[in-house]
Formats: sequence, C-alpha cells, structure tokens
Amino acid sequence: MDNQFVFKPALKYITFFFMAMGIVAIVVGYISHPGRFWANLLLNNFYFLSLAIGASFFLSLQNITRSGWSSAFKRIPEAMAAYILPGAVIMLLLLPGVNYLYPWFNPEEKGFDDHALHILHHKEPYLNLPFFIIRMVVILASWIVFTLILRRLSLKEDLEGGLEHHRKSEFFSRVYIFTLALTFSVASFDWIMTLEPVWYSTIFSLKNFVSAFFHGSALIVLLVVVLHHYGYFTFTGNAHWHDFSKYIFILSIMWAYFWFSQYLLIWYANIPEEIVYFVKRTQGAWGILFYLNLILNWAVPFVVLLSNYFARKKTVLGIVVVFLLIGLWTDLFEQIMPGTVGDLKIGFTEIGMFLGFAGFYLYVTAYTLGRGILIPQHHPYLTESLRHSEH
Repeated sequence: MDNQFVFKPALKYITFFFMAMGIVAIVVGYISHPGRFWANLLLNNFYFLSLAIGASFFLSLQNITRSGWSSAFKRIPEAMAAYILPGAVIMLLLLPGVNYLYPWFNPEEKGFDDHALHILHHKEPYLNLPFFIIRMVVILASWIVFTLILRRLSLKEDLEGGLEHHRKSEFFSRVYIFTLALTFSVASFDWIMTLEPVWYSTIFSLKNFVSAFFHGSALIVLLVVVLHHYGYFTFTGNAHWHDFSKYIFILSIMWAYFWFSQYLLIWYANIPEEIVYFVKRTQGAWGILFYLNLILNWAVPFVVLLSNYFARKKTVLGIVVVFLLIGLWTDLFEQIMPGTVGDLKIGFTEIGMFLGFAGFYLYVTAYTLGRGILIPQHHPYLTESLRHSEH
C-alpha cells in the first residue's frame, strides 16, 4: 500500500460532487452577474495555478540542492504540478472576459479621468490585447513544457534506474527556476496587477511568487499528513515533520516581509497613483480582510510553529496549513475583487466556484498520484529520506 496510491471511488465521488457544485455556481454567476463570474474564474484558477507552480518550484529546488530528506515525497509536488496543463486551458478561456476584468481594454469606456487616460495611453504598447495573449501563451507553454519534462524524467528514473535521469532533472530544474522567476513575475503583473492598471508596485510580483512557493509547500505538507494518516509514507517521523514546519515557518516570515515592505513603502511615499490601492483595501469591510490576511498568512504559522514541540506534531501542521490555504484565498480575493467587483461580496458564486475548482484540482492531483509509484524507488537519495527520522 505504501508504494502505490489508490484513487478510491469514495474520493472520486467527493471530487465529482464539488465539481458539480462548481458548475452550478458558474452558471448562476454568469447569468446573474457576468463581471462577478469572470472575477471569480480568475481568482480560483490563479489560486490553484499558484499552488501548482509553488509545488513545481519546491520540486525543482529539491533537485538543485540535492536534498535527501524530501526525496521520498517528490511524487506529491509532481502530482500537484499536473494542474498546470488544465489550468492553462482555463486561463485561455478567460480571454472573452477581458472587457469585464481589465480596464486597460477600451479605457475610454471605463470612466477614467484625463490623467489616468494619459497614463494608460503611455502603457498601451505593453497593455494591448494581442501582446497580452502572446505573453500568456508563452508563459503557460513554458510552465507546461518544463513540468512535463521533469515528470517524464522522474518516471523514467523509476523504470531504468541509474543517475542519468537524475542529472537531467537537476539541469532542467536549474533552467526552469530561472524561467519561472521571469514568467511568473510577468504573469502576476499581467493577470492581477493590471486589474487596476494605473496602480503599480515593483514588489508585487515578488510577493506573489513567494506566496506561491509558500502556499504550494504548505499544501505538500497537508497532503503528506493526510496520506500518512491513511497508511502511506509510514516511515515519516518527527524529523520530517520538523523540516516541513521549518519550510512553512521561514516562508511565512518571507511572505510577511514582502507584504509589509510593499505596504510601508507605498504608505511612506504617499504618491496618489500608489496609495489609492491601499486606501480602498484598508477602509470599511475591506479593512477587516486586509488585516485578516496578515493574521492567517503570518501570525498563525509564526506563533504556532515557533515552538519545536508543536512543529513536530503532524496534526498541528495540518491545522496550520488549512489556515494558510484560507489565507491564500483571502490574499488573492483582496487583490482581485476591489478592482473588478468593487464591493465585498461572498456568496454562493464565490463559495461554489471555489469548491468546484478545489474538487477539480484534487481530482487531477489524485489521478496523477496514482499513475506512478508513490515512493521513487531508484532515487539516489531515497535511503537518506527513509532514515531521516533517525537523525
């Protein structure tokens, strides 16, 4: 049982139920409020793409650094990264909703003042639909190609053994992380920041990249915890849980650093084109979400995992990760909704579409996880991972 994940019918039915709820929410949202529908489609797809990208970055980083402790768990990020392909298709399906989402498309019809129109016309060589589509296709294609290469090399290593495929995985991981640093930055600018095209922040893409790595790593931990509970990864011990908690703890500090840096610099500079972003998000109902974001993504993991006692408890780790997954949704909701929907609204459209995407993401991950051996038998550092609990 430890070497092969079984995608049981009960789990499939749960994912189908969630996906059915998502389809109903999509239909209801599109009919009742098209703008809100497109915003939620962007929110949820980018949410799960971020988790997939973060997992692929975690995998590549382990390959490059030749980490032994995590080698037995590499199938988890590989399976999570499988969502990039369907997520890319959904991203392209967002193109008919450009007029609802992005004010730089036909800005004269969006009620901008003369100053804002001047800024948008200055950005027009970059913010135009043909170039936007080209960038999107190139970005998504690069993610798909590299993750498929890494997955194929990993499976070949299982079948053939030796070090050739492992060395190739190291090489392509190096190329991928540099490609990813550039492409994910552009994707964050294009798909999220240009929802409010007059506003800009040079830290925005870095914060979202760290967030993807942070929350993608957190979901890896949650999946390991759940699988361990159901009889997989039986070798996992306190040392593994401790190392996983270190990742979450350190990345929570990095996330908070970029969150605070972006806010502090814009607050201190007090430039009208910049402060409008935070003025909107710190007032009224949005203000509650603004500070809740910091509590969920930094305060909870920092305070709880500061103690080694709690850091070694898998149940505690699992609970912290659940808070973090809510935190990622809160973060992206706060980034996307004020500039698209405007008012703070959380109803059936938001909850139903999130559950639908969650069911689809879980199905893709579980299906991929069952398509190969759960623990890579010929990985050169596997013994170190299996005996890690002895150190």
